Amino acid sequence: MKITIEPHNSNWANMYAKEANKISQIFGKDLVDIYHIGSTAIPGIKAKPIIDILPVVKDINKVDQYNSYFENIDYEVLGEFGIKNRRYFTKSDKVTKERLFHVHTFDIYNQFDINRHLAFKAYLIEHPDVAKQYSNLKEALFVKFNGDKENYINGKDSFILF
Repeated sequence: MKITIEPHNSNWANMYAKEANKISQIFGKDLVDIYHIGSTAIPGIKAKPIIDILPVVKDINKVDQYNSYFENIDYEVLGEFGIKNRRYFTKSDKVTKERLFHVHTFDIYNQFDINRHLAFKAYLIEHPDVAKQYSNLKEALFVKFNGDKENYINGKDSFILF
C-alpha cells in the first residue's frame, strides 16, 4: 500500500476537533478524555495526512456496543487490530478512498498505551530540533521506499523507540 506525506497543515487541528466532537457524542458518559496524537498533532513536521485520535474510555469492554454508531458515521470497525485491549476504527473518504482518521481507543486502566502516545507527542513538541530530525527521517524513508507503507513504518521504529 502506498502512502503520502505532506508538510504540516494547520487545518489538521480543526479536522481533529470536528471529529473528536462526533466521537465524544458517541461515547457520551463513557468517555474520560480524547486526544489528538500522531504526527498531525505536532506543529512543523511532515506527516501522512491522517488524523490519529485517542479516546480514553471508562471500560474498553463497553466500546463494542458503540460499533454501529461508528459505522453510521462511516467508520470501519476493526476491533483490537493487533493491540490487546484497544478498539480501532478507521475512516476513509467515500470518493477517493484515502484514509482520513485512525481512532485508537483505550480504557483508563491502560496507562502504558495512553502514555506512550502522549509522551511521544509531548517530547517532540518540547524538542523542535528532535521533531525536525524525525520529520527529515520520515521524508527520507518516504523517498527511499517510494511511499511503501510497510517499509516506511518499519523504518521509523528505531527513532520512535529511542
